[in-house]
Amino acid sequence: MSVYKVRVFSRFERFWHWSQALLIFTLLYSGFAIHGFYRPMPFEKLVWLHVIAALSLITLWIFAIFWHLTTGNWRHYLPTTNGLWAVARYYAWGIFKGEEHPYKKRFWHKHNPLQALSYLALKLGLFPVLWITGLLYLSYGFWSQGPVSAGTLEWVAVIHTLFAFFMAAFIIIHVYLLTTGHSFKAHLMPMINGYDEVELTEAEKAYLEQDEPGRIIE
Repeated sequence: MSVYKVRVFSRFERFWHWSQALLIFTLLYSGFAIHGFYRPMPFEKLVWLHVIAALSLITLWIFAIFWHLTTGNWRHYLPTTNGLWAVARYYAWGIFKGEEHPYKKRFWHKHNPLQALSYLALKLGLFPVLWITGLLYLSYGFWSQGPVSAGTLEWVAVIHTLFAFFMAAFIIIHVYLLTTGHSFKAHLMPMINGYDEVELTEAEKAYLEQDEPGRIIE
């Protein structure tokens, strides 16, 4: 296989990525303010900002799920143990010794095994918990008189806040990894212009040249 510069991230992926980032930062900012870490605006406005950002993010996620399922891009998140240890070893200590990244991006595997596993856990674990607990908290008035309401709201709030801290930790790690390996710009540009260096088989190259002209930069 040879390496080519290919548009691997579509306009929707890039829109989804940056919109999601903006909304998550808004949620973290307003969430920490609601908990009293700082008070940039009245409490009621912070709550409304948090709720609007949360509902906007849920709507965006629903569209993203539909897009992934209908375009086949869900395949990029399929976990595999093939090469997982090599990538984990690289991030654990190989990266500090100046070693080359053991994973080479391919057209249908643009995420390395550790990335795919992390993103899958994010989408199937962390995000749904934030969704469910947030919606439960928002709709407390509808179930506050139910048989399980006593003390439940407190647990809902604790779990929601705990997973929000997990989300903040993921963002910190995500941004940190952008500064490793190649230059920061090399990591960031694919999510701006869509193009990245990936390995293509002759069949994949022929397919893209014939059916999707302009996707490869020679």
